[in-house]
Amino acid sequence: MNPSRPNILLAIADDYGWPHAGAYGCRFVNTPAFDRVAAEGVLFENAFCPAPQCSPSRAGLLTGLNMWQLEEGSVLWGLLPAKFAKFDCYPDLLAEQGYFIGLTGKGWGPGSVVDSCRPHNPAGPSYDARKCQPLTTRMSRNDYPANFADFLAARPADAPFCFWYGAKEPHRAYEPGSGLRAGKRLEDVEVPAELPDCEEVRSDLLDYALEVERFDHDLGAMMDLLEARGELENTIVVVTGDNGYPFPRAKANLYENGLHVPLAIRWGSREPGGRRVTDFVSFIDLAPTFLEAAGVAPRQPMTGRSLVPVLCSDREGRVDANRDVVFTGRERHAYCRPDNHGYPCRSIKTDDFLYIRNYEPDGWPAGDPDSYGDVDPGPSKTYLLDHRDEEGVRELAEAAFGKRPAEELYAAADGPGNLGNLADDPRYAEIKQQLATRLEQTLAEQGDPRLSGQGWLYDYYPYYGRMGGDGEWGGPIFPGFREQGAYNPAVRPSQG
Repeated sequence: MNPSRPNILLAIADDYGWPHAGAYGCRFVNTPAFDRVAAEGVLFENAFCPAPQCSPSRAGLLTGLNMWQLEEGSVLWGLLPAKFAKFDCYPDLLAEQGYFIGLTGKGWGPGSVVDSCRPHNPAGPSYDARKCQPLTTRMSRNDYPANFADFLAARPADAPFCFWYGAKEPHRAYEPGSGLRAGKRLEDVEVPAELPDCEEVRSDLLDYALEVERFDHDLGAMMDLLEARGELENTIVVVTGDNGYPFPRAKANLYENGLHVPLAIRWGSREPGGRRVTDFVSFIDLAPTFLEAAGVAPRQPMTGRSLVPVLCSDREGRVDANRDVVFTGRERHAYCRPDNHGYPCRSIKTDDFLYIRNYEPDGWPAGDPDSYGDVDPGPSKTYLLDHRDEEGVRELAEAAFGKRPAEELYAAADGPGNLGNLADDPRYAEIKQQLATRLEQTLAEQGDPRLSGQGWLYDYYPYYGRMGGDGEWGGPIFPGFREQGAYNPAVRPSQG
């Protein structure tokens, strides 16, 4: 095997948020595989997804572009089109240069692969034939390690591989009480500031932790397989989650607990290991990283920047002084508002502050009050709603489900819960304006339709998901057709 063409193993868990790994000091989750990658490689302290949602976040990882540059790929249950937009995805570029590509579990999605004019999921052809008996009734029956073994057995001799391990875990729903039944302890849980500290929430977090451990266990089996084959040292192993954990005011929100994700990268002897790096990195940096490591040039410009210089450095802390900021955004999520309207917002995160711009503050950020459908159902959501009139819960419920001002500003020193909005504090007026200006300039430079009066496009893109909590599946639904005319994917945003 040519060491100049490393293998690539991306392990990405669904709704796995920071800091839930032993390497970050979390006590209620056991992650030996993640911790090994971090100890022998680089542990990133400031890794963020480009959007707090599955589809656009995974699309950014694949393309090296931010969600506002992805057209139909910017929304949940949309498209990542190939025929019209011609978005290059790194697995395809690697395949063209002799890499053997594949995935097990969840690749890009949710959304339509068929209507995207792609022959298979953008993450690669699926290897999902092998099944197992999981720990709980809610976990996937996909035998991820066995399917990885099938992939390796099918690989042509001497071909480097690029594999996407996309665990369903820890996406909801969970088997209630499964964490406790597995021997986990309520007293070990560290309850985030945005959630009430009660037995129901602690047990819910233990159920989540058990699913994280299933993901980690299967990653460990894959690494053991590579080590037994003598290929681990020439494999870039990346371990992360696609967005924040599925709890109120986390996933689907631009608060830190919706955007901050665990990230560890191991590259054998090519990478000085055992380092903790504070550089701000985004999923959009992974595609250019993989391409540079493989010696493959992208056909189209990518907004993300390769992490190879950071990985191959021997420095800790802030390695690249220019990696001091990350930009994120969200548009439409679940079908939980009239005509499937979204809740548009953008953010900028630095070492010291998080600034959020909410473009339609009269809307309900968690979805209309009949269901608050942008928040995944579970015991923590139920507890907040059932106890929302009680002292100590009222404020947290309002923060999770209530309307929000046009601008939000949070100091990093106050913690990742982001509960103390400083936007109206005159002492922070200059800082707020500086962050707002930098955010707007970046969005304008990158062609965000939201800044050019074409924000309606995000609600106009087709939707392939469920209409409401228990409704029929769409396929596709064109929510904006009454206002804008028949949908035509060949019409780009610049043409209106």
